[in-house]
Amino acid sequence: MPLKPHVLAIAFALAVPAIAQPTDPADNPDCKAEEAAIERNIELARSKGQMLRRQQLAEALAALQARCRTLDPAQTRAARIEALEQVIRDLRQELNRAEEQLRNLKN
Repeated sequence: MPLKPHVLAIAFALAVPAIAQPTDPADNPDCKAEEAAIERNIELARSKGQMLRRQQLAEALAALQARCRTLDPAQTRAARIEALEQVIRDLRQELNRAEEQLRNLKN
């Protein structure tokens, strides 16, 4: 029984990302370089109090890491939880700094 074209297309679509993406970011220097650049920009945005920019960069970093790594579902879930917890910690720190600045301005 020959395979139908749509079955072959689905199989190919599922196989290509596994072949094209390295499982270890160390295998792809472009991923490491982009990741480092985004992390520097996150720190710069954080130092300037640019909460929205930092959040956008954190999302871009997460997307980059997802493209550069192939993780099993348990690791992906754990990584997402850790990333969200880090975002929450960062936002709380920025909120505390903003509240402190507000208190200083009011005094």
